[in-house]
Amino acid sequence: MIWLTWRQFRLQAVIAAFIVAGFAALLAVTGPLLAHMYAISTIGTCQGGPDTCGAYADDFLQQLYGSSAHVDSSFAGIGTWWLVFLLGTLVVLVAPIIIGIFWGAPLIAGEFEAGTQYLAWTQSVTRTRWLAVKLSLIGLAAMAVTEALSLMEAWWASPISLTVARGGCCTPLAMNQFSPLIFATHGIAPLGYAAFGFALGVTVGVLVRRAVPAMAITLAVFAILQVGMALWVRPQMLPPDRTITTLSSWAAVDGTFEANGSFTLLPEGFSQTEAWVLATEAVNTAGEPVSVLPAACMQAMQAAAGAKSGHMSLLDCMDSHGIRIAVTYQPDSRYWTFQLTETAIYLALALALVGYCFWRITRRLT
Repeated sequence: MIWLTWRQFRLQAVIAAFIVAGFAALLAVTGPLLAHMYAISTIGTCQGGPDTCGAYADDFLQQLYGSSAHVDSSFAGIGTWWLVFLLGTLVVLVAPIIIGIFWGAPLIAGEFEAGTQYLAWTQSVTRTRWLAVKLSLIGLAAMAVTEALSLMEAWWASPISLTVARGGCCTPLAMNQFSPLIFATHGIAPLGYAAFGFALGVTVGVLVRRAVPAMAITLAVFAILQVGMALWVRPQMLPPDRTITTLSSWAAVDGTFEANGSFTLLPEGFSQTEAWVLATEAVNTAGEPVSVLPAACMQAMQAAAGAKSGHMSLLDCMDSHGIRIAVTYQPDSRYWTFQLTETAIYLALALALVGYCFWRITRRLT
C-alpha cells in the first residue's frame, strides 16, 4: 500500500522537488550577498537600539528597495531585493493552499471518480489502512515541504528582519514579525496551514467525490478562513497590553492637519518595534481622548523654521499641554505564544477533518 501510494503521488512529488530545489537555489545565490551587505552596512555595525540606529536601518531598507539616494541608479524603482523578498513570501504563503488544491482535493475524489478505491478494498487492504497510508504519507510530505520553504525564506530574510527590529521603517520591506504576511510565512504557522489545507482538500473530496469541484471549494474555504483568522481571530487570542507614553518617544503625529486642528497618529515610533500595535489614541492627563490640537501648538508649529523643527516644536508643545499617546498592543515577547496557539488551532482542525474522513469512509461510504 505504501508503494502504491507513492507511485500514485510521484508526479506531485517530482513537481514539489523541483520547486523546492529552484527556490533553494535562488535563495542560496542571493542570501549570502544580502547577509554580507547587512554585515558591512552602518546598521550592521551600529551599537544601540532603535533610537540610535533607526535612521541607519531606514537607509538600509531604502537601499534594498531601490529608493535610496545612495543606491546605484540601475536599481531605481522597485529594487531587486524587494522582488526576491516578495517572491519568497508569496511562495510560502500560497504553498498550503496549493497543497490543499492539488494534493488533498484529488486524493480521494480522484479515486471515487475512477472507481479505483474498490480495487484496493476488495483486496486484503482495509478501508482504514487504505486511508491511513494515504493521509499519513502525503500529509507529512505536505507539512515537510511547506516548513522547508518557510525556513529557507526566513534564513534569507533574516538581515531584513534584524533591520526592522532595530527601527527600520518606511518601505514595503519594513514589516515586523506580527505583520500578516510575515506571521503567516515564518515560524511554525505554515506547518499548521499545510496540515489543515491538505486535510480540508481531502475532506471536501470525500464529500463531493469529484476532483475539480473539490479543488474550487477547497480554495474558497481556505481563503475565507485565512482572512478571518488574520482579521478577527488572531487579534482576540490574548488580551492586549496598554501603555501611555510621551509624544517625544512616539514622534508619530501626521504632518497634515484639518483647519480646526484635528490630527492623526501614525502607527510608528513605538519603542517596542517588534510589538503588534493594535490601536493608538492621544489622551490628556486624565486619560480622556484628545483629537484637536491646542491653538498654541498650531502656532508653535507654524512659527518654527523647517518641517523637522516644526514637528519637534509641535511635539514639545503637545507634551507641555499634557497630551500623551495611549498605545494598545501585543508585546513582542508574545510572538511565539501566538505562533503556537494558531498552529495548534489549525492542527486541531486538521485532526478533526481527518477523523471525519475515517468515519465517513469506514461507516458511510459503500
